[in-house]
Amino acid sequence: MSWGTELWDQFDNLEKHTQWGIDILEKYIKFVKERTEIELSYAKQLRNLAKKYQPKKNSKEEEEYRYTACKAFLSTLNEMNDYAGQHEVISENMTSNITVELARYVQELKQERKSYFHDGRKAQQHIEICWKQLESSKRRFERDCKEADRAQQYFEKMDADINVTKADVEKARQQAQVRHQMAEDSKADYSSILQKFNHEQHEYYYTHIPNIFQKIQEMEERRIVRIGESMKTYAEVDRQVIPIIGKCLDEIVKAAESIDQKNDSQLVIEAYKSGFEPPGDIEFEDYTQPMKRTVSDNSLSNSRGEGKPELKFGGKSKGKLWPFIKKNKSPKQQKEPLSHRFNEFMVSKPKIHCFRSLKRGGATPEDFSNLPPEQRRKKLQQKVDELNKEIQKEMDQRDAITKMKDVYLKNPQMGDPASLDHKLTEVSQNIEKLRLEAQKFEAWLAEVEGRLPARSEQARRQSGMFDAQNPATVNSCAQDRESSPDGSYTEEQSQEGEGKVLATDFDDEFDEEEPLPAIGTCKALYTFEGQNEGTISVAEGETLYVIEEDKGDGWTRIRRNEDEEGYVPTSYVEVYLDKNAKGAKTYI
Repeated sequence: MSWGTELWDQFDNLEKHTQWGIDILEKYIKFVKERTEIELSYAKQLRNLAKKYQPKKNSKEEEEYRYTACKAFLSTLNEMNDYAGQHEVISENMTSNITVELARYVQELKQERKSYFHDGRKAQQHIEICWKQLESSKRRFERDCKEADRAQQYFEKMDADINVTKADVEKARQQAQVRHQMAEDSKADYSSILQKFNHEQHEYYYTHIPNIFQKIQEMEERRIVRIGESMKTYAEVDRQVIPIIGKCLDEIVKAAESIDQKNDSQLVIEAYKSGFEPPGDIEFEDYTQPMKRTVSDNSLSNSRGEGKPELKFGGKSKGKLWPFIKKNKSPKQQKEPLSHRFNEFMVSKPKIHCFRSLKRGGATPEDFSNLPPEQRRKKLQQKVDELNKEIQKEMDQRDAITKMKDVYLKNPQMGDPASLDHKLTEVSQNIEKLRLEAQKFEAWLAEVEGRLPARSEQARRQSGMFDAQNPATVNSCAQDRESSPDGSYTEEQSQEGEGKVLATDFDDEFDEEEPLPAIGTCKALYTFEGQNEGTISVAEGETLYVIEEDKGDGWTRIRRNEDEEGYVPTSYVEVYLDKNAKGAKTYI
C-alpha cells in the first residue's frame, strides 16, 4: 500500500505524523542518554564503595586481611571495581553507537522531511494558482457572455423601434458584434485554461503528490527501521559485557569458596597465643585451725627466709618496687572462687615488665619483652626477617656499586672509580650495622624459642653476647615473672651474682630520679599486711599520702613517710585526690 494513492488528500496529517515520528526518535535518544548517565553514576558509586572498604595502608585493617574471609572480601572489592568498569563500558558504547548516531540521523531526517514537504507545498501552490486562473477565465467568459446577450437584445430592440435612426441601429449592431466576439474569445481562453488545469490537476494527484508521499513513506519506514536497530544495539551493548560481568561474579564465588575456617582459626591461635601454660591446681586451705597466709615457695619473701641473698637497692632506704598482678581486694575473702581466678587468667593482659616502664610509662621495649612469649617470638621473627631484607637490599646496592667501579676502572672516561669509594664504604658500614642488629634479635629469638616449652626455665631479657655491645638495653626490662599462689609476681633467681648486678643497675636507675610528690591522701578501710617486695602494710583507719593512682591493675602507691612507701590494694583504701596537685590523673 502506497501513501501516494491511499493518502493523496492527507497532506497535513502526514506532516503531523512524520513530526511525531521524529519526536519519538528524539525521546528514545533522551532515554538512552539518561541510561548512560545512570550507568556512569552507578559505576562511580561502585568504585567509591569499593575504595571506602579497601584496607588502609600501614594500619591494623591491613593485618586483618591475612584471614581467608577478609581476603575473599578484598577480592570481592577488586571484582567490584572490574564490575564498575563494565558499566562504564556500557555507557561509553551506548553513547557512541546509539546516542551520537541517532542524533546525527535525526538532523538528516529533519532536513529530508523539510525538503519533501517543501516540494509538496510548492505543488499545492501551483495547482492552486492554476485553479485561480481557471476560475478567473470562467468568470470572465461568463461575464462576456452576459454582456453579449445584453448587447444583442439592445440591438434587436433598437432595430424594431421605428423611431430610432439608422445610425443608432448600426451602432447597436456593431456593439453587439463586439460583445459577441469578446464572448467567443473568453470562451476560447476559458477552454484552454480548463484543459491546462485538468492536465496540471492530473499531474498533481497522480504524479507529483504520489511521488512526494512515496518518498515521505520511505523516509518514515527508514526511521522505524533505524529505531528498531538502535533498540537491538541497546540490548547487544548489555549482552557484550555479560560474559565479563559473569567472570567477575564467578571470581567472587571462587573467593567465597576459598574461605577456610580452619585456616582462620589457626591464624587466630598464631595471633593471640601467649605461650603460657594454664594455671595449676588450687591448694586446699584448712580453715579448721588458724594459720598464716601461705607464701609462694619461690617468692622473694620466702627466698629471704631460706638464706638466699635478697635484692637490695643500696644507698637509699626507700623501697624499690617490683611489678605484680592483682591481689585479693576483699579482706573477708582471701581467696577468690576458682571461676573468678580462671576468668581473670583468661582475660588478663601482659603486665609491664620493667621498672622504667612502670615508673615512667615508657614505650615498648626493644626486645618486645612486654609481650607474652609466643607473641614476642612472632615479633622478633618479623624483625629478623625485616633486617635480613634490608641487609639483602644493601648487599645488592654494594654489588651494583662494585660493578660500576669495575666499569670505571676499565673505562676511565666514563667516570672516576675513586668517587665511589665513599659510597661503597658507607654501604659496607650499613651492612655491618644491620648484621649486628640482626644478630642481636636472632639471639633474643633463640632465647625465646628455647624457653617457650618450659615455663619454669630461667628467663633473661638480654643475650650475654650483646651486654657489652648494648649496655643501655640490658637495663630496659626486668626478667620474666612467675605467678605465685598468693597472686603476686616474684622473680626466679638461680645465680646470686646476677641478682646483685641487677640490683645495682636498678638502683642506679631509680637513684637518678626525685621522690614522687603526693597527689592526695587516703584512709585505710581494712588492715593489709604487705608481705611481698614492693607492698606496704597498713592498719585500718590509718591516713597516708597517695603518690601514684591505680593505673588499672588494682594497686595504689602510697607513702607513710620519706622512707616508707609501697603498693596497697585499691579496694583497701579510700582515696582523696588533690585536683591541684601535679600529676593528679584518673586512670580508668
